[in-house]
Amino acid sequence: MVNTEIIADITGDERRDRLRLFRSENVGPVTYRQLVGHYGSAGEALDALPALARRSGGRGGGRGGRAIKIYPADAARDELEALDRLGAQLLTLGEPNYPASLAAIDDAPPVLTVRGHAELLTQPSVAIVGARNASTNGRNLAKRLAADLSGADLSSQDLGDGAEGARYVVVSGLARGIDAAAHHGSLDAGGSTVAVMAGGVEVVYPPEHDALYMDICTAGAVISELPLGLRPQAAHFPRRNRIIAGLCLGVVVVEAATRSGSLITARLALEQGREVFAVPGSPLDPRSRGTNRLIRDGAILTETVADIRSGLSPMLAALPRAELDPPVLFEGLSSSEEDGLDSARNAIAACLSPTPVTVDEIVRQCQVTAPVVHTVILEMELAGLIERQPGNRIAAI
Repeated sequence: MVNTEIIADITGDERRDRLRLFRSENVGPVTYRQLVGHYGSAGEALDALPALARRSGGRGGGRGGRAIKIYPADAARDELEALDRLGAQLLTLGEPNYPASLAAIDDAPPVLTVRGHAELLTQPSVAIVGARNASTNGRNLAKRLAADLSGADLSSQDLGDGAEGARYVVVSGLARGIDAAAHHGSLDAGGSTVAVMAGGVEVVYPPEHDALYMDICTAGAVISELPLGLRPQAAHFPRRNRIIAGLCLGVVVVEAATRSGSLITARLALEQGREVFAVPGSPLDPRSRGTNRLIRDGAILTETVADIRSGLSPMLAALPRAELDPPVLFEGLSSSEEDGLDSARNAIAACLSPTPVTVDEIVRQCQVTAPVVHTVILEMELAGLIERQPGNRIAAI
């Protein structure tokens, strides 16, 4: 039985165990949710990890391999104490102050470290992202859009009675160019902004944004799912982008080349059911090719904040609710399914390659039941044989 209750007050031991589970080797966000849902607590899930990893072998342990590395209790305690010294806090999936819009995505981060005003994460938000090498006009427009979003009250007609004075929170990634302009625009207008980091919550990147970072900590919030002290790496940015999209009702792309990370954020936003806005630009400017393509593909052409507010009105009427059921279930199998697990493991392994494939496609190709596929995929991830990618896709490592 999957536990879908929002836990009003988890114990210190459970919070530590949730951190340990997510920091353990090969435990991604989807697997975390499945394990906690199946076993009922992070502590019980931690106890089950070694046996689950052994069932498929691989780098995470089993069949002669080394044992799966479980994040030590002492390391989790040290991390929590370091967060406390920093004036930061840990939010875990299932607590009432965890942002509902983010909890609603398939691969919501099980833990978030937050420095600043955590309550901002539960308010209606809009992401503004774009090119690092942005033009002067692009930066100015991003700054103006952010200021207009932060400075305009959301009416009770938008959010219901008692919502007077609420404003959009502007979310971005603290990068050079459009991101920095969006943060500055919100702060300059007296609004609130959230920076999502691709490293530890206290690791400022790029370094020249140190003063901006501190301003955001004071008037807004800085968040990360990654451990303290971890420097940003290339693989972290797509993970960061899914959080940016997941926090928000919509994503505004101001400038983006055809291979820009901002287009990844826009694609993830669409997959998560968010609205995508794009500012048009000259076809002669490479920085506008990505945004122009988004408009051709159906993004809302955006010139002023009125375009954004109009596009988001339907979203405000149905703000996301926290949905704690995992996107796929790791559940008990019938006796016949248990008997066929070995052959199912071989068939599923044969279906996989470094090219990502959806779980539904694996079910169709292997002609085994969905619970068996989900179980084997969970075992293979814990064993270090596969990785999950956005969109419920699986790739062999």
